[in-house]
Amino acid sequence: MSNKMIRLLMLLSVSAALAAGFFAAAAHAQPYPNKPIRYIVPFPAGGPLDVFSRAFTPFLAESLGQSVIVENIGGAAASIGLDRVAKSAPDGYTIGLGNTGGLTINPSLYGSKLPYDPLKDFTPIALTVTYVNILVVNTELPVRSVSDLVGYAKNNPGKVRFGSAGNGSSNHLSGEILKSITGTQMDHIPYKGSAQALIDVIGGQLTFMFDSLNTSLPQIRAGKVRALAVTSATRSSYAPEVPTMEEAGVPGYAEAGADLWFGIVAPKGLPVPIRDKLNEHIVRVMGTPAMNERVKAQFLERRTSTPDEFRQVIEADIGKWSKIVKASGARLD
Repeated sequence: MSNKMIRLLMLLSVSAALAAGFFAAAAHAQPYPNKPIRYIVPFPAGGPLDVFSRAFTPFLAESLGQSVIVENIGGAAASIGLDRVAKSAPDGYTIGLGNTGGLTINPSLYGSKLPYDPLKDFTPIALTVTYVNILVVNTELPVRSVSDLVGYAKNNPGKVRFGSAGNGSSNHLSGEILKSITGTQMDHIPYKGSAQALIDVIGGQLTFMFDSLNTSLPQIRAGKVRALAVTSATRSSYAPEVPTMEEAGVPGYAEAGADLWFGIVAPKGLPVPIRDKLNEHIVRVMGTPAMNERVKAQFLERRTSTPDEFRQVIEADIGKWSKIVKASGARLD
C-alpha cells in the first residue's frame, strides 16, 4: 500500500473518531429526557399498583415530552421488580413504583435474603398516593363493631380466622396489629392474593380480613360484607361513615404503622438535577384535575413529597413495620 493511501486511511480514521466523539457529546448534551423512560411496576398486571400506573404514566409522559413505558416485573412481594430498578443504570431512564410492602415491610420479612437495601440502593423521587385497608367481616356473624369482633374472638377460641394476600402483606400485618394491641387470639390464613380471601369472607370460610377499598367497597355497598373500621389515622373520604380503628376502640393502632403508600424511586446515584426534574413533573401531574379523577376512581388519596421527605417516610416506616413483623412472627410463604 502506498504512503499516500496510508495517509488517506489515517485521515479518514481520525475524522471518523472525531465525528463519533462530536455526536456522542451532542447526544450527551441533549436535555433529559431524550429517549423513552422505562417504568417498572413490581407486581403483575391488573393489581392496584398496575392500575394506578396505567393511569399515571400517560400524564407523566405528556409532562416530560417523552414516552414512559410500563413494564410489569412481579414476584416475591415486589422484591424482584424493585431489585431490577436498583440494579439499573442511574441515568433517569429506569424508574419504578415502590410501595409500603416492597420498601418497608420486606426488609424485616426477608432479612439478609432481600437483594436490595431500601435506603442505600434507591434514590427516592416522590410519594404519589396513600391508601387504607378496611376491616370487613362476614355478614352472618353477630359482629357490628371492632369491640364485638374482639369479644367474639375471646368467646370463641380457635374459631376466628382472618385472611390476607400472603404472609407479610400489609393486610396480614394489619390483622397482626389488631391481635397485638387487643391481646386476642385470631388465626391467620395466607392466600396468594386478596381476591380469594375476600370471596371466602363473603362465603363464611373466613371471619374477617383487612382489604383495600377498591375491592371491598363494592362488596360493602352490595351488602356482602360488613365494614367495621379503617386502618388510617383519619376517616376515609370514600367511606366517611366507617370509623378509624382508634375511634373503634383500638388505641395506638395508627401509630403502629398503618399508613400505606405508593411512591416513585430510581437507582442510587441518580444525578440530583434529574431527580429534581422528575420530582417536579410527578408533583405537577399528581396535582392536575384529570389525574385527581383517576386517583378518586381507585379510592386513593393524593400525597406528594420532596425526595428528602420521601426518604424520611421510608426510614420511619421500616422501623415501625419491623416491630410488627417481629411481633407477628410472619414468615415467607
